[in-house]
Amino acid sequence: MGTPADTSPTEAPASAKRVLLLKPRGFCAGVVRAIDVVRIALETFGAPIYVRKEIVHNRFVVNELAEKGAIFVDDIHQVPEGARVIYSAHGVSPAVRQHSKERRLKVIDATCPLVTKVHVEAVKFAKQGYSLVLIGHRDHDEIEGTLGEAPQVTQVVSSVEEVQALEVPDPERVAYLTQTTLSLDESRDIIQALKMKFPKIAGPHTQDICYATENRQVAVKNVAHSADVVLVVGSNNSSNSNRLVEVSRNLGTRGYLIDNADAIDPVWLQGVTNVAVTAGASAPEILVEGVIGYLRSSGFETVEEVEVMPENVRFGLPPEIVQAIHSAPQ
Repeated sequence: MGTPADTSPTEAPASAKRVLLLKPRGFCAGVVRAIDVVRIALETFGAPIYVRKEIVHNRFVVNELAEKGAIFVDDIHQVPEGARVIYSAHGVSPAVRQHSKERRLKVIDATCPLVTKVHVEAVKFAKQGYSLVLIGHRDHDEIEGTLGEAPQVTQVVSSVEEVQALEVPDPERVAYLTQTTLSLDESRDIIQALKMKFPKIAGPHTQDICYATENRQVAVKNVAHSADVVLVVGSNNSSNSNRLVEVSRNLGTRGYLIDNADAIDPVWLQGVTNVAVTAGASAPEILVEGVIGYLRSSGFETVEEVEVMPENVRFGLPPEIVQAIHSAPQ
């Protein structure tokens, strides 16, 4: 990621109310790719296009795509046989892939490449005879998919306390992986506890927490001391958005998760001079613009964009989409 530049906000007059608009914020490369996959599929193949689970964890995005003809389902068995289905950015288990094959579904895989990396690591460690500890939240779609790669040897932990209760066949053959959207601080503490319990524990060559999750957390840490309140635009089921709120609160600054401007409680802004605004990796910029508009109308006339680090990551489209684009009539 590199060392962030000194981006401390400039001092404003004591009476001025201002918004500190964090950058990077909002869509990450994996989310952009996943949304593009659905849009291109609809344009190329026509509606309906089925999508297993929410393509990304944001209701605004899901509703917008549904209006264009995407049909979101919770289970692969809800997709008609032979139909076209897209896997969400969070990935799926081998069992889901097998069920898709049995139903002769035309699959387009929009799994984020960084999630795929974790799946590959899980398979590798399992084949090498390791017990696998997966750090993350059990009910998250990403964890369900990764767990499915080696369920017989994998245990999920969400806290340091759960690490203490872990039992494995061979304490010298243990490896860990993490959900890509965890809090850096939270995962660090759990990894440290694992290393104390299993001194020979193996891990990924590079951290599993994705660049976008890290960058957005670092940005919040960078300005939390300058803000009275941090507003995080994102949905309740967005793990990385919830972690941004936690980062703010852990630093002693009030943080709130909001779907959009309508969710802002005016009480939060009473006596407040500086409001920091960011967005989770699956939240579109149009929702951020709505929040800024609300704050301007509430007397926060000065908006300062605070860029902590540049973010220029791009992911290529899956081969099924690339082939469809090339085959489409010009």
